[in-house]
Amino acid sequence: MTRQAAPEQAPHDGPVVEHLAVTVYRVPTDLPGGDATLTWNSTTLVLAEVTAGGETGLGWTYGSAATAPVLRDELSELVTGHNAFDVPAAHDRMSRAVRNTGRPGIAAGAVSAIDTALWDLKARLLGLPLVRLLGAARAEVAVYGSGGFTTYDDARLGEQLRGWTEQGIDRVKIKIGESWGSRETRDLERVRLARRVVGDEAELYVDANGGYTRKQAVRMAAAMEDLGVVWLEEPVSSDNLTGLREVRDAVTADVAAGEYGYDLPYFTRMAAAGAVDCLQADVTRCGGVTAWLRAAGIAEGFGLHISSHCAPHLHAHVAAAVPNTRHLEWFHDHVRVENMLFHGTLDPTGGTVGPGVSGEPGHGLALNRPAADRWRIA
Repeated sequence: MTRQAAPEQAPHDGPVVEHLAVTVYRVPTDLPGGDATLTWNSTTLVLAEVTAGGETGLGWTYGSAATAPVLRDELSELVTGHNAFDVPAAHDRMSRAVRNTGRPGIAAGAVSAIDTALWDLKARLLGLPLVRLLGAARAEVAVYGSGGFTTYDDARLGEQLRGWTEQGIDRVKIKIGESWGSRETRDLERVRLARRVVGDEAELYVDANGGYTRKQAVRMAAAMEDLGVVWLEEPVSSDNLTGLREVRDAVTADVAAGEYGYDLPYFTRMAAAGAVDCLQADVTRCGGVTAWLRAAGIAEGFGLHISSHCAPHLHAHVAAAVPNTRHLEWFHDHVRVENMLFHGTLDPTGGTVGPGVSGEPGHGLALNRPAADRWRIA
């Protein structure tokens, strides 16, 4: 049977997207950042702004500045001139258009930024917080403090952890697997330090960013069990689904992965392989709000929770809109960038955020242009 494309709605059925603007910002880190397999000294945010009916929606992705030409040259004409309310149709057009460009990676980030901007625009046009447009499953979303980079000394690590617990955040995550898993003793020392700082009641999470081998990950998880580590993120590469499943079967901590999912088949394969206890998805990579909600549905179908990866202010509303959300990652680098570039950021004091509480339409963020212009590179 030949599949027929769904007919496009005529422009008069809703406001038409008039313009897509793309801007790139690069913000230096406060301190050098690092995990098991990578170090960095800046964070790049590629912003999409879509305009219709006198309103502008914002969406962004974190990644390479090379994402910007994909937005302008490959995707802009697939959005402008079309009904601003028909976001799934725009998502489908964009996803099909980047088939030969190569969807995973930069192209997926570009689709994600526009899709999220369109959802923000639609909510603003309707005068609704995004969570109200999507439909709330919960009033608040739990957060966990995330950072603890391998590049931090003990003093900085302790300071960051205490900052979260003093805010009432009782879930914290640090990086381990330093230098591709070659510093096991140091990893364990840092986990012990984290436990001493946050106390016995806080949930302690670790993220190896794929830096361990399978058996090494099992040994390290056993060594950390007495320290109450309950979340083991990417103990081995997320491309190694067999290895993830074998680690999951051998450890008591919940195994999590999924942040590098650029399409729905990726999440389906990971869930179907029994590789994780909690699926992670990143709205700035997986295809925006449209795809994140579908990824949450995949997780629920396999009896799994979903947790949002990074970009906390873009995830708050979608995380509140699904019943199987476990929590939202309050990632240090992105919290810092989003507080610097936008008005309307959320307060995680008490360990939760309440998207939509302010009543502001859309995701509630507005670009602080004078502050942002300092970091604009394109």
